[in-house]
Amino acid sequence: MRNWILLVFICITGVIKAQELNCKITVNSQKISQTNQQVFSTLETALNEFMNNRKWTNKTYKPEERIDCNMLITVDSYENNNFSATIQVQSSRPVYNSSYITPVLNINDKQFSFTYQEFEPLYYNENRFESNLTSVMAFYAYVIIGVDADTFKMRGGTMFFNQAKKVVNIAQSGNNVGWKQNDGNRTRFELIDNLLSNFYREYRTVMYNYHLKGMDLMSSKPEMAKKTIASSIQLFKSMNARRPNSYLLQAFFDAKADEVSQIYSGGPQINTTQLVATLNNIMPNYSGSWKKIE
Repeated sequence: MRNWILLVFICITGVIKAQELNCKITVNSQKISQTNQQVFSTLETALNEFMNNRKWTNKTYKPEERIDCNMLITVDSYENNNFSATIQVQSSRPVYNSSYITPVLNINDKQFSFTYQEFEPLYYNENRFESNLTSVMAFYAYVIIGVDADTFKMRGGTMFFNQAKKVVNIAQSGNNVGWKQNDGNRTRFELIDNLLSNFYREYRTVMYNYHLKGMDLMSSKPEMAKKTIASSIQLFKSMNARRPNSYLLQAFFDAKADEVSQIYSGGPQINTTQLVATLNNIMPNYSGSWKKIE
């Protein structure tokens, strides 16, 4: 009996170590006036278990390597098991040789509708459409993993972005908004199309240089790190010239604007004249942050 229990413990431990995500999902139902709020709590619990207990890739992650991420689902309307909501998706990663956690992804998806009946099991089949709820969760799981991988290896997230693209292709059969090219701007279709497109290649190059060659050297070589981050951001000039205010450019600075201003507001000083000019040109809506750069 004791050996059997030990074997079960080892197997469970192995499964826990394999998971990629440390995801906290919050369902905000403050806009819904109905008295019984239990369904929203049940949904929140089910989604946390779904995202964190599933193995999304063939890679093995140690517990300390799991990717920290958050999802805020704000329910706008709810009737007869039909939900209309928005979902805010954020992820971060630790900086080498530091206690600092750097934000990596910040996406606000406003086209999130789904059907959910309380206590129903959440199924996801990578080869068949099951529900819009689990398809959206799977899509962002692969995007989070892919973007994280890009910060450690040049274009390291391609295989995961291809999985997210597969989710998009299959989910189009469900006739829910956000998956198709003609569904408007800032859609899931647009996000993954841009991530895999050579037209926006600078974004993934910046993600790698900014994090691995910049942030990860901040504690040991802060001046060099600052220069690398500044030169990385300069790459966005070409991308912005081709497509001003692109989804990926906006997503980058939605995650990074405060951090960029903080990086250059203290510590070793470098010449930031060109950096500030570029930032004001490509992302003027964050001009208040750029004024803090010295």
